[in-house]
Amino acid sequence: MSAAEAPAAAEPQGPGGRGKTSSPRRIPVVGVVTEDEDAQAGLKPTDLSRIIKLLEETGKDDLEEKQLKFVKKLVQCYQNGFPLRDLAQIFTILNLCAGKIENQPSFIEPAYDIIKLCRLPFLKKKVSDEITYAEDTANSIALLGDLMKIPSSELRIQICKCIVDFYHAEPPKKHIPGYQQASSTYKIQMAEVGGLAKMMVQSLALLENQLVEKLWVLKALQHLSTSEVNCTLMMKAQAASGICVHLNDPDPSGQLLFRSSEILWNLLEKSSKEEIVQQLSNLKCLMALKEAFKHLFMRGFSHYDRQLRNDILVITTIIAQNPEAPMIECGFTRDLILFATFNEVKSQNPLVKGLKLSNSYEDFELKKLLFNLIVILCKDLPTLQLLIDGKVVLALFTYVKKPEKHKITEWSAAQSEELQLHAIATLSSVAPLLIEEYMACQGNARILAFLEWCESEDFFFSHGNSFHGTGGRGNKFAHLRYTLRLLRAMVYLEEEETVNQDLCEKGAIQQLIGVFKNTITKFNDKEEAIILEIQSDILLILSGLCENNIPRKEIFGTEGVDIILHVMKTDPKKFQSGLGYSVLLFSTLDSIWCCILACYASEDYFLEKEGIFLLLDLLALNQKKFCNLILGIMVEFCDNPKTAAHVNTWRGKKDQTAASLLIKLWRKEEKELGVKRDKHGMIIDAKRPLFTSFQEEQKFMPLPANCPTVAVMDVSENIRAKIYAVLGKLDFENLPGLSTEDFVTLCIIHRYLDFKIQATHKQRELAKKSWENFLARTSNAKTLKKAKRLQEKAIESSRHSERPPNAIFHQTDIKGLNTTVPSGRVVAVESTPARLVGGPLADTDIALKRLPIRGGALQRVKAVKAVDDPKKSIPT
Repeated sequence: MSAAEAPAAAEPQGPGGRGKTSSPRRIPVVGVVTEDEDAQAGLKPTDLSRIIKLLEETGKDDLEEKQLKFVKKLVQCYQNGFPLRDLAQIFTILNLCAGKIENQPSFIEPAYDIIKLCRLPFLKKKVSDEITYAEDTANSIALLGDLMKIPSSELRIQICKCIVDFYHAEPPKKHIPGYQQASSTYKIQMAEVGGLAKMMVQSLALLENQLVEKLWVLKALQHLSTSEVNCTLMMKAQAASGICVHLNDPDPSGQLLFRSSEILWNLLEKSSKEEIVQQLSNLKCLMALKEAFKHLFMRGFSHYDRQLRNDILVITTIIAQNPEAPMIECGFTRDLILFATFNEVKSQNPLVKGLKLSNSYEDFELKKLLFNLIVILCKDLPTLQLLIDGKVVLALFTYVKKPEKHKITEWSAAQSEELQLHAIATLSSVAPLLIEEYMACQGNARILAFLEWCESEDFFFSHGNSFHGTGGRGNKFAHLRYTLRLLRAMVYLEEEETVNQDLCEKGAIQQLIGVFKNTITKFNDKEEAIILEIQSDILLILSGLCENNIPRKEIFGTEGVDIILHVMKTDPKKFQSGLGYSVLLFSTLDSIWCCILACYASEDYFLEKEGIFLLLDLLALNQKKFCNLILGIMVEFCDNPKTAAHVNTWRGKKDQTAASLLIKLWRKEEKELGVKRDKHGMIIDAKRPLFTSFQEEQKFMPLPANCPTVAVMDVSENIRAKIYAVLGKLDFENLPGLSTEDFVTLCIIHRYLDFKIQATHKQRELAKKSWENFLARTSNAKTLKKAKRLQEKAIESSRHSERPPNAIFHQTDIKGLNTTVPSGRVVAVESTPARLVGGPLADTDIALKRLPIRGGALQRVKAVKAVDDPKKSIPT
């Protein structure tokens, strides 16, 4: 039978040469005219039982003819469908017929006819029949999958057609009095309950060289895989790997690849994605996907072929996210990189010789999918050499240039723009991993040149239709955003100063300040979000370039300070608007730290422009997420002798002074930390004046030796230490605008360092006392026994007083074990050899001498070859 006779073609001849309808979905209905009303509704239960009993008989003359006669009568009586109440007996008859086929081929025809009638909707007499006979129906439908093991092409195809018709059922033409059609989804639900999908997957193993039957099974599985329940069953039957390895089996119709890819899609979407990826992450599956993709890429020219090619690439992309997938080993990674770059970097590889992508939607999607795949592949470090060999960085940089006028390209203007943005986004992931290639391609020069075009007044109408083009319609903001993201990724490379040095030599700092100023002039509410993101990125890049480098801070200079002051003058209400203002403020504060501090000229200019006033205004907003960073900047600024006058001069709302603000923040912080104070703000616990509720909760937690104490960690985790440092720089004296309560709190702040030293010493004393207790236990038997009793008492008190009924309790302690620490499952002791003392537990109640082990300790023995488990037969 040829592939042309597959599911989409005409149905094959039935048993005995009977012609079938031209479509698998058409259901012939034969009306039976009888005088008996019951005959139209089906046989009586006693008649069905008689047929079953007859089929079970053996050894009589003319028995086969009599059996066939009764089964044919059954088929004639149920021409309009099977009632649910009779289904269990009917499928018992079907199973008996199927069992006789091997020795009596004449039973193929009645079995075929019964299965064909299953394509009709089931009938119910009562509304409750669907529930009453649910188990019988599920078992009956499951039997269809079991019958796939019968080596009959006609039966197998008819079973598959029956399953497909579950999803495309047509009502019977003749109404039977007293019956109504079961719900349209009833068969589908019962197929899920009966596990039909799993059996159909298992049947594929029986159809290795039978193309037509295999295509019908795949069509049935394609329908079944639209359900999450069925996909889970198929996953457990290893459907993904079983189907994938046969993607490239010979098939002139092309249905095998299409249906297989559709099933894989459904499995990935409707079952455990991780498990399906794991099933596909092997050489056989990836080789099959590779060959299928290569064939469609090089020889697929129709719309259908291109869609199928892209579907397979998406499946491959999902698999590539699994680091254990052997993408490199099977050669797929190298080919994908070649296909992604052959348009931009000329290659002599025969795979792409003469190939050219069109501007069709499918080829455009292919290009974007390949860019996306490169981002995923570059996360696997062994892939980097292949990216170098494929000249990926150079290929991507061909898009980092201004659009050329009057040039005929294979892409439309909108497509070119989207690919350009996508390529720049891809470079942000790839370029930081390939520094040498980036520098060899003059990456910094290309980016700065493209950045210059982005802020130029050259006419350019951006379509802004894509994900990457969001917010950039009619302007160049989208290009500017992704260019800055790429630049930010390159600036923040660890232990790599070459890129930053080259950028500064090319004037990047001045250029970025200029770009920031241009965004201020172009600011409007419509593009507010994207402009704020651009400004934040510019400040972060400047911070990365200037950090710990005085000459670059000097280049940043007064122009850079001006843009920072501009941001700090933003309406405070906007910092809570959620449009990116908070991120912008964080970037601004970071820029103050990295670009201004330690450069005296910039510090003085910042003070002259009332920068400290603006910092204190932000601090007065009392937003916890900013306070720590602002106070840190204040501490550094106070090293400048001009700062104190500015701090003391500042006035907030209701004429609040800086000192009063700082003291208020101290009290608020202590309240949040749970520090005990009376109503006047005075110390309650003189022994632990700075002790917090958090420290009280943590006091019983053991810490490793190299871990700082809670008292030390407290310094870096809250703002009290910074407030103490700022007020300390102001000498704690002559502070204006303080109330009585403020002076009380100021006294506590003034002694903060003394209190901290006291707390640290106290913790050292506790550690010393703990050590002395340890020495006492290990050197005095009475002390050890006492400690042991206390330990047992503590363990017993921690247990439940009431035991649940029927609960089994296991003894957790070892009698006779002289230790005062909880014992684990394994104790490694470097001491006297076990052969001399009988093992480490020789004197305990579970001494090793009781175990069948030589010498009281575990001994190394020769390896024993394990008996292989019996191989499981292929389930059918």
